[in-house]
Amino acid sequence: MSNRETKTDVILIGAGIMSATLGTILKELVPDWEITVFEKLENAGEESSNEWNNAGTGHAALCELNYTVEKPDGSIDISNAIKINEQFQLSMQFWSYLVNNKLIDNPQDFIMPLPHMSMVQGEHNVAFLKKRFEAMTNNPLFQGMEFSDDPAKLMEWIPLIIKDRPMNESIAATKIDTGTDVNFGALTRILFDHLKSKNVDIKYKHSVDNIKRAHDGSWELKIRTDRGTIERHNAKFVFIGGGGGSLHLLQKSGIPEGKHIGGFPVSGIFMVCNNPDVVAQHHAKVYGKAKVGAPPMSVPHLDTRFIDNKKSLLFGPFAGFSPKFLKTGSMFDLVTSVKPNNLVTMLSAGAKNMSLTKYLVEQVMLSKEKRMEELREFIPSAKTEDWDLVVAGQRVQVIKDTEAGGKGTLQFGTEVISSADGSIAALLGASPGASTAVHVMLEVIKKCFPQHMKEWEPKIKEMIPSVGKSLMNNPDLLEEIHTSTAETLGLNGKELVSSN
Repeated sequence: MSNRETKTDVILIGAGIMSATLGTILKELVPDWEITVFEKLENAGEESSNEWNNAGTGHAALCELNYTVEKPDGSIDISNAIKINEQFQLSMQFWSYLVNNKLIDNPQDFIMPLPHMSMVQGEHNVAFLKKRFEAMTNNPLFQGMEFSDDPAKLMEWIPLIIKDRPMNESIAATKIDTGTDVNFGALTRILFDHLKSKNVDIKYKHSVDNIKRAHDGSWELKIRTDRGTIERHNAKFVFIGGGGGSLHLLQKSGIPEGKHIGGFPVSGIFMVCNNPDVVAQHHAKVYGKAKVGAPPMSVPHLDTRFIDNKKSLLFGPFAGFSPKFLKTGSMFDLVTSVKPNNLVTMLSAGAKNMSLTKYLVEQVMLSKEKRMEELREFIPSAKTEDWDLVVAGQRVQVIKDTEAGGKGTLQFGTEVISSADGSIAALLGASPGASTAVHVMLEVIKKCFPQHMKEWEPKIKEMIPSVGKSLMNNPDLLEEIHTSTAETLGLNGKELVSSN
């Protein structure tokens, strides 16, 4: 056992997209700060950020129907879609800055242009989609979206989905060509390679056993290496970006803000098609409507993906249940996350979400053939032999007491919990997560380093020009940013030549 204590300015826990983004922003703002990263696995981006563990949708709210809600009066509330779209634009600007400054060589290693579509069946849903289309296209953020319920037009857009369908079926779709497919695993690895070149100390196969406050207000971490030795590391600021593993570490920190919060794990299963003839017939991310009683994270979608320079098709996600908080976690994760301070919150959530529990159990029990039946609602001619199952990442939904929902409310989204003095912050939750990483990390920086914001603001604006402004209310700035990010990231359909 080593009693040597290493002191550093910043410790990032977890080598995923969040730590990669925060580390990269901080290195641009204060190059001389010392940063250390601890990751329990062998490489960066192996858990939630890994390309096979998420859908790779650049979540810009272009196709996800659960971000737009029909109100009792029949009007469509698109406020959540606006918020998520503006947040994704921040990510696009930051990635463009990294490309323009040669910190990323070839953007096509992690981002590709891909139409985003919503598709619905049945007259009621078609009427909803039309109203949604009208509400969205009145907003400058969603210019260029098209709507069609014409079978010939739909055949042109989504031949794989439309062929072999009964002609009398009521079906409609919207399509917008400015969508993307993002390989968050590749992006995470690119950013960590960059951080390594900037002397960031990245320690793989190092697990954080404990976090406690030192007498001077800094944080002391007890770290276990893969050889079983114990190290002590001290930092003025700690960011816990360990995906599902963040909740346990937040609890160990003992900060009052981390109390009365629980987590509920949901795993995902995708079906992947590698038959090139089938893959060639589809080029879009097509999101449908979640079934009644299904949670928002189980919206069915058929996605073109670009992984390792290969095009494939994914369909899902089918929800699953495991008590683990990470794919590489422990079967006791859920049980050990229940503490005296969140017991009532957790029990209330259990009582409120019996239908969700029932849904998850049913999903776990599905045979491959039952999953194929669901796939055939999208692709009527799908053949069982063309599709394999892939287990996606674990997501831990936040459970907390809220004014609106009362005790034990299940939250869908991403949450940052930070201490009052800003010396520690943890990221909890799930989608739209990775897509909005830049927005979320700017929130962390604002909350945790308020004393530096005045000095850092010019650099932040250089990296992310629209920060602090509403793009929706600045159409000229929106147009300028759309044009420049599409050009820099190679999203105009022109192949970029790698500068390697």
